[in-house]
Amino acid sequence: MVVMEYHQPAQEPPASPGAPVAMSHRARMEILFAILLALFLSALDQTIVGTALPRIVTDLGGNDLYTWVVTVYLLTATITGPVYGKLSDQFGRRPLLMIGVGLFLLGSLLSGLSGDMFQLILFRGIQGLGAGAIFPIALAVIGDLFTPQERGRYQGLFGAVFGLSALLGPALGGLLTDTIGWHWVFFVNLPIGAVAMAIIWRLLPGGRPEGVTRRIDYQGVFLFSAALVPILIGLTNKQTLDWFDPWVGGLIGIGLVIGLLFLWVESRAAEPIVPLTLFRDRTYAGSMAAVFLASFGFFAAIIFLPRWFQVVNGSSATESGYQVLPLLAGLILSSVVSGALVSRTGRYKGILLFALVCLALGLWLSTGLRADTQLP
Repeated sequence: MVVMEYHQPAQEPPASPGAPVAMSHRARMEILFAILLALFLSALDQTIVGTALPRIVTDLGGNDLYTWVVTVYLLTATITGPVYGKLSDQFGRRPLLMIGVGLFLLGSLLSGLSGDMFQLILFRGIQGLGAGAIFPIALAVIGDLFTPQERGRYQGLFGAVFGLSALLGPALGGLLTDTIGWHWVFFVNLPIGAVAMAIIWRLLPGGRPEGVTRRIDYQGVFLFSAALVPILIGLTNKQTLDWFDPWVGGLIGIGLVIGLLFLWVESRAAEPIVPLTLFRDRTYAGSMAAVFLASFGFFAAIIFLPRWFQVVNGSSATESGYQVLPLLAGLILSSVVSGALVSRTGRYKGILLFALVCLALGLWLSTGLRADTQLP
């Protein structure tokens, strides 16, 4: 379920050397349950908001800021993920994970209380700051708690969590919006997150991993952020301005220049957030390109299809949630089938190409949607 994750810059997982932490099997399972709860919340927030967004924009205004409600969450989670992973190596998993889940819940509370779109975008950014901690530290905790032979089995549960969030998110978002209001799309995180925090605080060891010292690439983090933000603002401004307007083309150009500087800094960093040497491997580079394209198509569909169903087709928020389920069901089915085929045959290139063709075909067919398009 790789396209369901917020996509962090390429990095090696935080190291977890040595034997697993000594504790009972029950304690390990309880910690695993709490980690999966937190992971579920961060994944759910990628899809649950889509069906609520048209109603949110109606209530709060700011139609030109529509995509930023999702974008800022993914942006802040992506930027902070590598930092959290390395900080958890230095200061321990529990304090950093508690900070991450705490920020996520604070952002959820404030998002539900938002009075305008600018507030909502700001508070969604806080949510993303917290979500950035959950995935990398969850991987590290699995490494701390289980032997190498056991880790694959439990890490496989991450895919199940992303799949479940993909199926539940749009339908749950629509149902909450139509029944008790869009605010509960965010408030629903609070009780679940509180349970996860209580278990993590009670059972997860607080010390830092032994023998692990990681340097943080602060320059890389700053330049990565500084490159993405003007590009995203420029693309947002394109809705109302021309490509050659300074607030569109100029900002995008600034972002690209900073991006080149980022690549130069990363090529010389001791522990870069994006190890450029990985891209010398054609398989890795190709897979990252495929993930980028798949995510591009997926998030475009999950954000804008509910809006078309509600605003153009006249569906309720709940109905639009059900109407995007075929997209998500196909996503999960293809993930399971392709994984089984790769495991059985060891071949992946043909499967990957077929998937990209299907994605391109689906997006091309979607361009035919018009105001008078009749649903079957």
